[in-house]
Amino acid sequence: MAPSKGDASVSCSQPENGFLNSLSLLNSEKAVPELLQQSPVQSTDDHLIEFSDAMRTVAKALRRAAEGKASAQAEAAEWKRKYELEKARNLHLEHKEQSHRENNGDDERTENLASQSNEQSEQCCGSNGICSHEVLRDGDRDSASKVDPNKFARKASFKLSWWCKGDQSDQHKHDIVSFERGNITTAERSSKQISLKWESQPQTVIILTKPNSTSVRILCAEMVRWLREQKKLDIYVEPHVRAELLTESSYYNFVHTWKDETEIMLLHTKVDLVVTLGGDGTVLWAASMFKGPVPPVVPFSLGSLGFMTPFHSERYREYLDSILKGPISITLRHRLQCHVIREAAKNEYETEGPILVLNEVTIDRGISSYLTNLECYCDNSFVTCVQGDGLILSTTSGSTAYSLAAGGSMVHPQVPGILFTPICPHSLSFRPLILPEHVTLRVQVPFNSRSHAWASFDGKDRKRLAAGDALVCSMAPWPVPTACQVDSTSDFLNSIHDGLHWNLRKTQSFDGPRDT
Repeated sequence: MAPSKGDASVSCSQPENGFLNSLSLLNSEKAVPELLQQSPVQSTDDHLIEFSDAMRTVAKALRRAAEGKASAQAEAAEWKRKYELEKARNLHLEHKEQSHRENNGDDERTENLASQSNEQSEQCCGSNGICSHEVLRDGDRDSASKVDPNKFARKASFKLSWWCKGDQSDQHKHDIVSFERGNITTAERSSKQISLKWESQPQTVIILTKPNSTSVRILCAEMVRWLREQKKLDIYVEPHVRAELLTESSYYNFVHTWKDETEIMLLHTKVDLVVTLGGDGTVLWAASMFKGPVPPVVPFSLGSLGFMTPFHSERYREYLDSILKGPISITLRHRLQCHVIREAAKNEYETEGPILVLNEVTIDRGISSYLTNLECYCDNSFVTCVQGDGLILSTTSGSTAYSLAAGGSMVHPQVPGILFTPICPHSLSFRPLILPEHVTLRVQVPFNSRSHAWASFDGKDRKRLAAGDALVCSMAPWPVPTACQVDSTSDFLNSIHDGLHWNLRKTQSFDGPRDT
């Protein structure tokens, strides 16, 4: 090993052939101040290393504490969701028992159907915790009559079935895999379309329209008249739409509306079908009105893009006639359920929400010029720290919206998952993720963040997130069923072809060079 500079200067100061070398002596004198200058630097480096190790230890401890808090909040959110589902299920069963006692003179078929539904509810919920048929099946026929028996007929009931290439399947949605003779086999649920078949004739329709549009207002008046005269349906519209119709003619006095939030919360017990006249924004508005179960939605395209509006308004009579007869193919569009937990909250159950979103929840830096600093957790695991303009948590239905503009992938709406898409991250390796539907995500603003963050839900209801505040998101148990013109896959592919001109290019010329 080659000697160091200090070693060389000292060795040169030794006597050579019994005499001192004057040049070596000179070099050794110069080496003394160099050694004196090196000693404090080395000492300073040692202190910096010790300080760095200490800071690293503190950072690990803080991260463990944050992960513990994330785990507790995620568990609390999950228990709260299960409690709400159990409460809704008990109320549902209680209403059914009351209606059964009040309508004891109904025909035998209705009694058999109710008892079969109760048996399925007890068996399914008892063994699986959260029952899918309560979300996918509406068997409460008498709930509407209890609200106003003089005006409203029974709410139409329906059932869902899965089919693939014409083959019917009566399995429940949560039968994902089968285990037989030691072999695990998937049920191939993602490849099956969902069909809705009416068990009783729909009686009540709600029409929701895009505001400030003359063509939509004219079409709405025409559709209301046709549904009333030809289909004998009860019709609901928004209060301002009813006022516009009455201004046009007193003929529309039969149209119903609501007065306050309490009546809006009960709409799902009265309405059999939702018709939207507008674009995707009108569908989002329709979904936001229903905080729980959502009736089937028939979206007519009167907007600009229309990823969720496959029906053309020119043929509304033909489409509605077919849908009211059934069966129809539907797409179950999943929603996210969000809670905001403030840093000052006394416990994990003290939250703001729930807030349901059909497209996405966005956490961004707002008007601040500083990077957003967000700590992200998935169940009990730390995911990453987002440093950039923000983060998008999107459903698969929202994959063609803001998430797509931020670099996320387009995903079929029937795929159950949550898209984790950063907005302009200050990192070359931060790629979007797609997480499974059963996880609970928690996004927290750390205490060392330079600024606040802002959360928006489907582009509205912005909330400020200060240091220590957290946003908890999980998949909501109430999807939005939208009717398909053909089927779920065909409608999705048509929407990205027509709306985005996906992979549109000129075809390669056939008269060029060829392989020999």
